[in-house]
Amino acid sequence: MKFNRKSRLVTVLLALVVGMSAIGYNNDRLYEIAKNIEIFVNVYKELNANYVDDIDPNQLMRTGIDAMVGSLDPYTNFISESQVASYRINTEGKYDGIGAVTKLIDDKITIVEPMEGSPADEAGLKAGDVVLEVDGQPTKGKTIKDLNTIVRGIPGTDVTFKVDRDGVVSSKVLTRGSINIKNVPYYGMIDDEIGYVSLTTFTQKASQNIARAIKELKRENEVKGLVLDLRYNGGGLLGEAVRICNLFVPQGVEVVSTKCKVKERDQHFKTTGSPLDLEIPLVVMINNRSASASEIVSGVIQDLDRGVIMGQRSFGKGLVQNTRDVGYNNRIKVTTSKYYIPSGRCIQGMEYEDGSPVDIPDSERSTFYTKNKRPVLDGGGVTPDVKLEEQKMPIVVKALQDDHMIFKYVNQWVVNKDSIEAIGEFEFKDFEGFKSFLDKNNFVADSKIQELIGEAEAVASEEELTILSDITALKSKLEMQFKSDITTNKELIIDQIESEIATRYYYQTGKVKQKLDNDSEIIEAISLLKDTDRYNKILKK
Repeated sequence: MKFNRKSRLVTVLLALVVGMSAIGYNNDRLYEIAKNIEIFVNVYKELNANYVDDIDPNQLMRTGIDAMVGSLDPYTNFISESQVASYRINTEGKYDGIGAVTKLIDDKITIVEPMEGSPADEAGLKAGDVVLEVDGQPTKGKTIKDLNTIVRGIPGTDVTFKVDRDGVVSSKVLTRGSINIKNVPYYGMIDDEIGYVSLTTFTQKASQNIARAIKELKRENEVKGLVLDLRYNGGGLLGEAVRICNLFVPQGVEVVSTKCKVKERDQHFKTTGSPLDLEIPLVVMINNRSASASEIVSGVIQDLDRGVIMGQRSFGKGLVQNTRDVGYNNRIKVTTSKYYIPSGRCIQGMEYEDGSPVDIPDSERSTFYTKNKRPVLDGGGVTPDVKLEEQKMPIVVKALQDDHMIFKYVNQWVVNKDSIEAIGEFEFKDFEGFKSFLDKNNFVADSKIQELIGEAEAVASEEELTILSDITALKSKLEMQFKSDITTNKELIIDQIESEIATRYYYQTGKVKQKLDNDSEIIEAISLLKDTDRYNKILKK
């Protein structure tokens, strides 16, 4: 690639744009910007003109851009034209396609969950179907990203899937549609007096959907307490977070403010509507995957002493991003400010390691105070009022997940079963059958110990060492230990099997509802809401 007149013109325009945006800077800073842009363009030109091998200029520039934004924080990103659709899903909760979650399982593109009422669901696609071809194009060697590029398109157009279901190959024609991902997959009564609402993402209409859920629960039940579940909720739209706070907080209260480099651009967000319920006892569930908008809602509820926060310390993302169009349908998502909640604290983790906030000790966090003068800390997320120990996943259970053994077992279990009992009545009772399935498929839980033993076994065999038999015996003993661990963790494994089965028949709603039955954290939330003295003591009412 050679730099021609058009390229030089683009360079000049770039310099002009940067110059115009830098009017507020002093001359030294403007000079440094112009100098470095010229150096960057010259390096790009020389590499394309003289590097010994052919270079893809698009990939080269993308590498440079990614390195540039990667030196800042984990949330400032370049969004290419091909990634815009995924960005829309994360912010709007909708996209144009077939409505099915897919994964690479054993190097095969596999349907893992068709969404309820989606084109994939209506065409009869099932979890476990292996996608062989899409519109005649073989999927072997393709990635999920490759598949999405082919599948997503204009609503009303058709796409043909050739799938393998348990050895039977068939073709299915799907009509693309506009897919809306539920942000409130389930709400209901989890006790005679306690209501529950699950929010998975802060996409459009999240506040409306929560309000609708609460109104329906109150219309049909005597609701004396409410659990709002924000666990694993990575955030989303700031406006929706403000409106959700408004459901429980009076009109005209400032709930969040943002501060940026230019003071004139600082913003203050107040509740603008009439609240839904100012009195109902409220528990907000969070964990270390609750981030951004989830932390605004939980932090506001805590700062205003409107409810009790329960779970584990949240992720610690107090940064606000805005997207800018940078041409040719590409965008850049830029961190423009930090947000602050009513006590005046910012929950942003101050340091990053591999893109995640480093856990900041309480001794290094500044103290602020809630409306009722309860001490709360800034930096590194929201600390719950009621801390619950995080449930660690046993090695053998994680191995079952990583190897998709529960998913594969349920693929066989559901064959010729058109229905199951209602959620709450259904119980999985064939654990021995599951263990037989693992034996038949030679399942052995991978671990670092096994990896090391395998390496030692290979060296001992190659060197003909006398300890080979001892290593082999140790390997066999470890395999027996893992089999014993499967029985030890029987209840946890059954919970996961029941959840997977529930998803097959009742979709996301069934999945969430089924998990609630044995959720120790939800049981603790119910207990707190039923203990008025303890609830009020925590909030110092």
